[in-house]
Amino acid sequence: MINALMKSIFGSSNDRYVKSLGKIVNQINALEPQIQALSDAELQAQTAKFRDQLANGQTLDDILPEAFATVREASVRVLGMRHFDVQLIGGIVLHRGEIAEMRTGEGKTLVATLATYLNAVAGNGVHVVTVNDYLASRDAEWMGQLYSWLGLTVGVIVPNLGEFERREAYGADITYGTNNEFGFDYLRDNMKHSKDQMVQRPFNFAIVDEVDSILIDEARTPLIISGPTEDKTDLYLSIDAVVKEIPEEWYDADEKTKNISWTEDGTEEIEKLLIEAGLLETENLYDVENTQVVHHLDQALKANKMFKRDTDYIVKDDKVVIIDEFTGRMMDGRRWSNGLHQAVEAKEGVKIEPENQTMASITFQNYFRMYPKLAGMTGTAATEAAEFWDIYKMNVVEIPTNKPVQRIDEEDEFYKNTQDKFQAIAKAIAEKNAIGQPVLVGTVSIEKSELLAEFLKKEGVEHEVLNARQHEREAHIVAQAGRIGAVTIATNMAGRGTDIQLGGNVEFRVGDELAGMEEGPERDAAIAKIEEEVAAERQKVVEAGGLFVLATERHESRRIDNQLRGRSGRQGDPGLSRFYLCLEDDLLRIFGPDTLFSRMMNSNLEDGEAIGSKWLSKAIETAQKKVEARNYDIRKQVVEYDDVMNDQRKVIYEQRAEIMDSEAVGDVVVDMRHDTVNALVTAACPPGSYPEQWDVEGMKERIAEVLDLQPPIDAWLEEDTVEPEIIEERLRAQVDEIMEKKMANADPAIWTRVEKSILLERLDHHWKEHLSTLDALRQVVFLRAYAQKQPINEYKQEAFGLFERMLDTLREDITSILLKSELRMAPPVQEELPDLPDFLTGHIDPLTGLDNSNDGDGSAERPEMFGSLAGSPRAASGPGGANRDNPYADQDVSRNALCPCGSGNKYKHCHGAAA
Repeated sequence: MINALMKSIFGSSNDRYVKSLGKIVNQINALEPQIQALSDAELQAQTAKFRDQLANGQTLDDILPEAFATVREASVRVLGMRHFDVQLIGGIVLHRGEIAEMRTGEGKTLVATLATYLNAVAGNGVHVVTVNDYLASRDAEWMGQLYSWLGLTVGVIVPNLGEFERREAYGADITYGTNNEFGFDYLRDNMKHSKDQMVQRPFNFAIVDEVDSILIDEARTPLIISGPTEDKTDLYLSIDAVVKEIPEEWYDADEKTKNISWTEDGTEEIEKLLIEAGLLETENLYDVENTQVVHHLDQALKANKMFKRDTDYIVKDDKVVIIDEFTGRMMDGRRWSNGLHQAVEAKEGVKIEPENQTMASITFQNYFRMYPKLAGMTGTAATEAAEFWDIYKMNVVEIPTNKPVQRIDEEDEFYKNTQDKFQAIAKAIAEKNAIGQPVLVGTVSIEKSELLAEFLKKEGVEHEVLNARQHEREAHIVAQAGRIGAVTIATNMAGRGTDIQLGGNVEFRVGDELAGMEEGPERDAAIAKIEEEVAAERQKVVEAGGLFVLATERHESRRIDNQLRGRSGRQGDPGLSRFYLCLEDDLLRIFGPDTLFSRMMNSNLEDGEAIGSKWLSKAIETAQKKVEARNYDIRKQVVEYDDVMNDQRKVIYEQRAEIMDSEAVGDVVVDMRHDTVNALVTAACPPGSYPEQWDVEGMKERIAEVLDLQPPIDAWLEEDTVEPEIIEERLRAQVDEIMEKKMANADPAIWTRVEKSILLERLDHHWKEHLSTLDALRQVVFLRAYAQKQPINEYKQEAFGLFERMLDTLREDITSILLKSELRMAPPVQEELPDLPDFLTGHIDPLTGLDNSNDGDGSAERPEMFGSLAGSPRAASGPGGANRDNPYADQDVSRNALCPCGSGNKYKHCHGAAA
């Protein structure tokens, strides 16, 4: 009560912070007359002036008021839009690396221009991250007019863009793109063998549009680049044969989660079976050496005992096809990950397709935390403020609206069942449609959209159904959702980034209706007519009550509900919102069938009757908070596991960068060689042991295997003064002498390239194998909980040990290759770096194993996306790419030379691709 009183007197901390920014807004406004007096040329010269000021020691904060005033005036002249004062506040918040929560229709796209321009002036690059490719292209073109007019360069990253265009786009002052494109480019860059091949430059500042969608909703699924592994068919079949012998008493099954755990007796018995089958490297099932076998064993057990044919999957044309548990539809092209699909294929005796091995991965949390400064904007972030701070250290600032909100948010209506609810919804829509009030209906799934569409057909109501699969078409329809009598059904995330204006959107109507008309008086007259029609229609819609937002059920997150509500009541417009719920809704089933709430509704409600109360709405909100907390725990767990890998990833990527940057890597190779010798001797002659305890024979075998040497170890041991250090010193001297002779007979430049190439190739190989082992470890480490151990702590400990082992193996491998290799001079060829292969890029859900790759709206699912890389025929089909009619076919163009068309791609990947 005291807090409420203090808040009413002094305002909330958010209110006080926003009020404090008013001083800076006043400075910007005070500069407006001075900036307005500048000519176009003088206003455009401001960019060079700001750069000079920064070069002379001023900071971005010093030039902020004048820079913002410059952008506002340039926007008026170029775009015909002037920033409101609240938009200036939003720009300051973004510049400070915070999240600006601004309601729908408040002009977030325009707000971003302020902070983007200010930070781009320094020349270090600004990334503007959007939820889909359509918005990236649209905003780059739309706001790019403003930036270009002020002398800044703008690039946009879209799929199927060639390497040259991609590098050029990242080199621009401002780069637009999606979170997936930025993340995958980072991973691909760290798989390349030369800095010249890399497309991204060091991170500086990023503004994330729809920040809650990207950093919250999509953050549960890591980005993964994968490639085919070696054929493990025999392993799958061998383990499947073992699993088919296992009786039910050896394991406990959870039908609900499809998880299986071994009993204590079962663990002992399965160890015996695996040893008999020769599948275990050591006798203990849970030794780290057996991680891969245990992982595949668990997957085979799931496949045989938990996944049922014709329920979870069908066998069609000698292939296992997944069945969607919600729709019953076949999901062609989709595969379970982590070896589960291969286990089912082994079970059914069909051809086993190779498993895709992780080559690189990163979570969005760890990717975006690499930016020194990160900001975001959205209409709904306050409910997730704690998570934004915990994970990203970003503060959420609620920006006041330019005009007071006029929307009326009605109480929820509760019904007994789905049939009653949808009948009531259809009736309500028909009533609003009859008076011309536009209706936007939000559903939680495509199936619910289709169900409602059937009810509306019976009512004779014309409508549009959107499921966010085609963003450009969707944007055009959503933009007109505010017209008289419009009824638009959309999944809850559909249409984000598109403003719903009452009476219709002039810009979209002009684009749709006058696309083929040339510039001139006739087109101008047509545009004027459209503007008049929109203004008249807007007035009628306002009189009808504005946009009516109707939701068919509550989402598990309050934030998604708020997003939907926020589509109505933009810029002080009238509006209405109402949610319809029933006991069969997913969220209400959380209460269970035996709760007081359910009993009351079943006993007191007649068929078709509805009730509404603040108490019920409060109960729903409490349930939503619980689900939000659970989802946060899931995302936090993903981060915790990826943080372990992230520390290792940084070491590997930094090492790769150092190798690529170094003119010579001889010192690194020498250190690796000496460490390898030390490890071989230490393993056989442990510190503090006596000579009679040394494993001399084992040491001789390992020296021969790794170093390709047969030194006189026995003779050395006959000396009275021999110590492990002396043996190590003599071995070092021998291997150093061998390497010096090899280097003396080779061209130094060629030898350096050989060393760098081997270092990078073996580093990538062992890192890839390490990632595969970590994937398998993560799948089985939860079993440690049965031993009263924390799985995450066990994972950290095991992962650290595996990483140390990987580094030891890497040093040994490189040393062995260089000692055993012979350098032969071949005829000179045009030098080229290896192209990266075509790999699969995915957005894998760690819980379901399904690839959730989408274009950022939470509902559009695609099969795996192919990386758009140099060397890929798909990349060559992008801008400046291959042409089927090759005009250079009769010219003597080298296949490794740049294509004469100017695309920046090699001829063999461009016009010469079909040759």
